[in-house]
Amino acid sequence: MGFLFGWMYNKLWTDAQEELDSLLEQELHVQTLHPEKDRVVFFQRLATLYVRYIQILRWLEEAYDQLVHPQKRRLVREVLDGVMGRIVELKNEMVEVEFSEYHYMNDVLQDLKLTPEDIKIPIPRYFISERSKELQERNMMLTDVLDRMEVTEKPRPAAARELLPEEAASIIQVAERARQGRLRANLMKEIRRDSNRQRRAKNQDPSSADIEAAAVDIQRVWRGYIQRKRVVQARDEELVFLGMTMEPRLKQQPCPAVIAAQANEARQRIKQEENESDYQRATVSITKQLRDLEAPEIRDSMKDQIQQWFIECRDNTGSFPDYPSEEDGGSALIFMEKTPQQLMEEITRKEEEEANKKLKEKEEKEKKNKGKAGEEQEEEAGLNMRPSAFLSDLVAARKTFVDIWQNRSESRNFSQRHESELIKEEKRKEIEAEVRLQVDELMRQELANLKLTADRDKGGKAKVNIKKKKGSKNAEKKKDKDLTADRSLESLHQELVEEGLLRKADNVKMQDYLGDYSYLATTLRQNDIEPMPSLCDVRQVLTLYAILPLGSRVVHKKAPLIKAILLVGPAGIGKKMLVHAICQETGATLFDLSPVNTAGKYPGKGGLAMMLHMVFKVARLMQPSVIWIGDTEKMFYKKVPKEEKELDPQRLKRDLTKMLEMIKGEERVLVVGTTKDPLNADMKSLCDMYKKIILIPRPDYGSRYVIWKQLIRKNGGEVTSALDLSSLAKISDGYTQGHMVQVIGGVLTERRISQQAVRPLTAAEFAPLLAKIDPVLLYEEEALKNWYAKTPLGKKRVKAATGKEEEEAPVKGKGAKKKRKK
Repeated sequence: MGFLFGWMYNKLWTDAQEELDSLLEQELHVQTLHPEKDRVVFFQRLATLYVRYIQILRWLEEAYDQLVHPQKRRLVREVLDGVMGRIVELKNEMVEVEFSEYHYMNDVLQDLKLTPEDIKIPIPRYFISERSKELQERNMMLTDVLDRMEVTEKPRPAAARELLPEEAASIIQVAERARQGRLRANLMKEIRRDSNRQRRAKNQDPSSADIEAAAVDIQRVWRGYIQRKRVVQARDEELVFLGMTMEPRLKQQPCPAVIAAQANEARQRIKQEENESDYQRATVSITKQLRDLEAPEIRDSMKDQIQQWFIECRDNTGSFPDYPSEEDGGSALIFMEKTPQQLMEEITRKEEEEANKKLKEKEEKEKKNKGKAGEEQEEEAGLNMRPSAFLSDLVAARKTFVDIWQNRSESRNFSQRHESELIKEEKRKEIEAEVRLQVDELMRQELANLKLTADRDKGGKAKVNIKKKKGSKNAEKKKDKDLTADRSLESLHQELVEEGLLRKADNVKMQDYLGDYSYLATTLRQNDIEPMPSLCDVRQVLTLYAILPLGSRVVHKKAPLIKAILLVGPAGIGKKMLVHAICQETGATLFDLSPVNTAGKYPGKGGLAMMLHMVFKVARLMQPSVIWIGDTEKMFYKKVPKEEKELDPQRLKRDLTKMLEMIKGEERVLVVGTTKDPLNADMKSLCDMYKKIILIPRPDYGSRYVIWKQLIRKNGGEVTSALDLSSLAKISDGYTQGHMVQVIGGVLTERRISQQAVRPLTAAEFAPLLAKIDPVLLYEEEALKNWYAKTPLGKKRVKAATGKEEEEAPVKGKGAKKKRKK
């Protein structure tokens, strides 16, 4: 069975690689095309590539999760990271073309014969599985600190008071007497009802006709009940026979086939670990063997070749050459098939290029300063795809796959273990690079001695050329002072936990954020009606902007860098849940810098600097990290309310922005802000900090239907034909997920759940509790939409939708002010 599984996932990898090959050829062909002037056509091109890359990502993620061959998994991982990065790049390009964070591609799905489920972006399981030990250690460290805090502090409610024994006995007596009184009242009521029934029966003398009619009525009701039950049973059996529903016994527990598949997957993962450990041990032993046996031969061979190069250069040019620097590759340049004269010319050419590099940088800066004028020229020239940072990696991985794995026979490698010859080929290159560095140091000294000897023979003075390393002065710039250089990570972690700045993320996943696909969005946008995004679209956007970069170092380093994301939406829409889901999916450390949480902590300017320094230092050391700022509009208040002046909510504004600018591509730290009332914040300051603003709307009808159905089942309810979910979804228009959770919790009590077999759930039971809650009104949602339209991306979208962008484009540039004055 294991061999069949291995063959299946090898086939899946091969299919994904073939599809990727065709995509790479298409991308290389697209780069040769003329710029596209039609935005719609250009977007369709991007969307098609985007959807096809997602298909490849789904296949590669499945293959990487189940392949057991350690060397194959490394190549698949390389391709997987490259494909994820390319998807993020295409997403950013689509945003720049459509001026919207949400895209609707129903026409592309129809052309490719795909369903909305097929473009759901998978979250690679290796984000968590490959860091399981590290995450366990972090959780244990956090749990230990929290346990110690509970033991030392034990907070008590303010209103709690111990009762005296007499008071407690009195309360129990009152409750017990009331209970007995209710029971006595119900008993007397039943006795009176029975006595009245017996009295009426004595006064009436039923005839035989009445008795027969009563018997007929009972038979009719009973037969109707039995027949209806048989019809329902026959209908359910027919649906099971047609494959439209599952058997009732299978709904309670998974079928044997699913259990067997899960067991096989678990065995595959165990085998992965075993093969990986064998591979690591073999790598160490083979590397040691190559160093002992082959390194001396490689060293001698390099010395002989370099000495021969010295002699050839002196014979051809009359003097000894300059030794290539480490930045140029050292002796690697010598071993290229070139004559000494060609090599000297190449070194001279490189020096000239470096000398002219500064002039080119100045020209680039001048072009960037022109900015808007350059954008106008690009618009006139047309739209073209930007260069990718991942295509070269994908092309290299493709070559490796073709050269090594495509036609490799593995008939003898039944258990899919590592191959020693491939390890030797890889390690020979590493050892050769190590030996080259050592040989270069020796041969540089030898070359210097040869030059000194030659100059003495000529009777001249030796010229010593000391090349200063570039940027040596710049490298000695003052580094930021470490305010906690004498403290360990454990002590900083403990202090942040005790202050409530480092928290434990709730156990929620991105799939728990329920919502359906928007099926009419493409049609609405084609008719110039801007649709509100669905909750499924919100999941997709956050997966691309937050989860994939935080989970993969390669994606975060090379993809367009996103440092801060702002989630905007009404209360109860699930913004906080999304923050915790990002942490759970990537294993990220969660920090809480909300204005309410930081109030009164680390007072003064020095205290604020220390707090931010500690948070960002621990965030970098324990990356990936998410820094959450709840109610972030308070940091950017236009005018601080009187009741909040003591909290000083704006104290983080300036310093936090500076710390955010210092985040680099290799540091997986993300700031996520949430707000339900952005209208009170200063728009410019807010948008300067948060480059990505995600507007989360109220759930639409499809999302509400899915939410009601899933939450009712999750809380122990049974969804039957008596429960009209469609009506429930319609009357709950305007209510958020938080409202629905509150209502379901109030209806599905333990007693009500136990009564479902006799009295099924109905929609009418949820309506009264729903009516007691104030919904999100339409004008409130319109206010958020109007606010978003004033953000930088929202303004571009409005201009593109109204056609004003083309009219205003010529006004931009040097003569813009004069034209506006006129």
